[in-house]
Amino acid sequence: MAEEFQLDQSTPGTLALSGALNFDTAAAVLQAIQSVLTSVTPVRLDLAGVSLSDSAGLACVLAVVAAADRRGQSVQVVHMPASMQVLAQVCEVNDLLT
Repeated sequence: MAEEFQLDQSTPGTLALSGALNFDTAAAVLQAIQSVLTSVTPVRLDLAGVSLSDSAGLACVLAVVAAADRRGQSVQVVHMPASMQVLAQVCEVNDLLT
């Protein structure tokens, strides 16, 4: 069964991600977020609804932040899952997400 994700823009200034953010979905999530970021500037990427994440999910979030930075945008990552926070600390990239 394929993992699924959903992006919600109903809160102004926030792009909320829910579902899986892992190896199976990271490329599609990245593409979906980047297409949204070209038309709007959410200041927050809310990960409260992420139910499953791994290193590919972390790489996706880092890529979103880096791409926004290159465009002169600022993306604040909020409600990162605990497992992703631990992985970011182990990989010493947590400062890139704050």
